Amino acid sequence: MAKSARSNVAEIRVPFRDVDMHGEMFISSYISYAESVLANFWLTRPEVEGEPIYTASKISCILHRPLHYDELVEFTTAVDKIGVRSVGFLIAVEAEGERAAEVEIIWQARNREDLSPAALPEETRDWLYTFVD
Repeated sequence: MAKSARSNVAEIRVPFRDVDMHGEMFISSYISYAESVLANFWLTRPEVEGEPIYTASKISCILHRPLHYDELVEFTTAVDKIGVRSVGFLIAVEAEGERAAEVEIIWQARNREDLSPAALPEETRDWLYTFVD
């Protein structure tokens, strides 16, 4: 995945391995790239002592138009929802100046010891609010 100057944005060219026999990108590839962009974005968060772990509780992809081999695509992560124990991300997928897809990923915070639901740390919440659209 190509790097970008902003931590919440990445560009790729659709590789041949990610297209089906009709030349359209696999839905699973949209999700895989979105997860990679989100992971890179998440690395820039402030360090928090005793931070909970985060698990995906929902992942969905809405396809507006299929991407094709060698298209230049931009993935942009935005914070969509901030709850007490969860955070929702919306990763926009754009090509040629138009929205091609949207990937929604919701993470739930969990206690490291017993995996019970945990509250988002205040420092993390404050940081996330700077990315809400």
